[in-house]
Amino acid sequence: MKQKYLDKYYYVRNDGNALCKSIDVHDVFIRKDKIRVFLSYLSRIILLINILLSIFTKDKFSVGSFWGLFICAIFAKFLQYKPVKKESVVIIPSFGVQLETHYWSGRNNRRFIPLEKILKPVLNECVTPVTCYWTLSLILRDENELTLAFQKSRPPLRILIPVWRQLCKATNCEELCNYLDSN
Repeated sequence: MKQKYLDKYYYVRNDGNALCKSIDVHDVFIRKDKIRVFLSYLSRIILLINILLSIFTKDKFSVGSFWGLFICAIFAKFLQYKPVKKESVVIIPSFGVQLETHYWSGRNNRRFIPLEKILKPVLNECVTPVTCYWTLSLILRDENELTLAFQKSRPPLRILIPVWRQLCKATNCEELCNYLDSN
C-alpha cells in the first residue's frame, strides 16, 4: 500500500490483498475543508432568512432586497460544499476497470468498463481562461466522448501518472509508458 499526502487530496494505492493480488485499487480521498463547509451552510441560512424576511415583512420588494438576495445566492453557489468523499479506479487486469465515486452521505456510483472496450487511457491538459488542470480519460470503443476516471475531483498530475501507468499496463498500451520512461 502506497500513500501520498497532498494539500487537498490523499492518494492511496492498494495493489492487491491476500485474496486477490492482481486487483489494483487507486483511491483519491478528498479532504473536507471545515471552513468551507461552515461558510456554505452559513450562506444558505442567511439566504433563507433574507427570503423569509422579504416574504413576511409588509415592505414592498425593493431593489435593495433584490440585491441582498442576489448576493446571498451567489455566496451560497460559490461556497457550495462538494459532498464527494473519495473516487477510486479499480483495475482488474483480465476483466476491466471499475470507476467509483463515494459520497459522504453513503451513496456510491459505480461504473464498470470491460477491458476490450478500452482503446487507450490518456492524460489530458484542460485549459480554461481561469485555470489549467489535468484529467485522466479513457478512450472507449464505439463512444463519441471520453470517459473521465475522476469525474468529480481534479487531482494533480502527481496522482494521475501512477494510475495512468497501471491502466496502460492493463490495456496493453505499455509502449507509450516505456517511451516516456526512456526520455
